[in-house]
Amino acid sequence: MSSSPPPAVTLLTRPGCHLCEDARRSVDRVTSALGLGWEEVDVDADPELARRHAEEIPVVLVDGVPRDFWRIDERRLARLLRERPAG
Repeated sequence: MSSSPPPAVTLLTRPGCHLCEDARRSVDRVTSALGLGWEEVDVDADPELARRHAEEIPVVLVDGVPRDFWRIDERRLARLLRERPAG
C-alpha cells in the first residue's frame, strides 16, 4: 500500500512584517490540528522569492503553490490540506 507524503506547508515571511506573527499562529493552529509540520522561510534570504512575493508577504505555500497571502484564511487552508489529492 502506497501512501503519499504529507503536504509541504511553507510560510514565507520577512523580518519586520507586521502580518507575519498572525500568519505564524494561523498556520501553526491549522497544521497542528491536522498533525502536520510546516516551515518558515525568510524571503529576504532568497532573491528570487523576494522578487516573486515582494508585496504579498506573508505567503503560505502548499506543495510549492501559493495558496494565501497577507491574512491566512484558516478554514481555507485546512480544507486545502484535507482535500489534497493522494500522490
